[in-house]
Amino acid sequence: MRIAPLLMLALAAGSLQGCFPVVAAGVGAGVMMAHDRRTSGAYVEDQAIETKAFERIRKQYKDNVHVNVTSYNRNVLISGEVPNEQTKTGIAQIVAGIENVRNVNNELIISGTSSLTSRSSDSLVTSNIKLRFVEDKHFNADHIKVVTENGTVFLMGMVKRAEADAATEIASTTGGVQRVVRLFEYLD
Repeated sequence: MRIAPLLMLALAAGSLQGCFPVVAAGVGAGVMMAHDRRTSGAYVEDQAIETKAFERIRKQYKDNVHVNVTSYNRNVLISGEVPNEQTKTGIAQIVAGIENVRNVNNELIISGTSSLTSRSSDSLVTSNIKLRFVEDKHFNADHIKVVTENGTVFLMGMVKRAEADAATEIASTTGGVQRVVRLFEYLD
């Protein structure tokens, strides 16, 4: 049951006197989990997968790459830029070797590192799509994760096909979007 993590957090809060940031972050995560279709265990595993991937990639490749790792229900998207095919393959192997990873979508491109302007533009596109999702009301915007990289929008989540179609339509008609890639798990 998804309420269990919130109840445990509330009970533990009394013993964490003086640790308001820890409690606030935990409550925030608990609220997010309550609206998520993933189990609380999958949610926590996704966070662990992302953290381990970033640490291992940084250790191996330092600042020679720009890589984003997004995990949703143990399905992992790797996006960003790398200098060559060997690095692209190596990063995919690192991520695939992390405990609990079910699938890896390697969307890394071989090119120079993207500029701050390009990344800012991608962040704006993501924000605009999420805002349009909230306004649309055909599905719960919390059920879809949006990642934008170099004008390509990746949509992840556990959705019904009608929700996927509505989300794809919204994303594809948002300014700045060059391409939409669906990485959904379908519930129907």
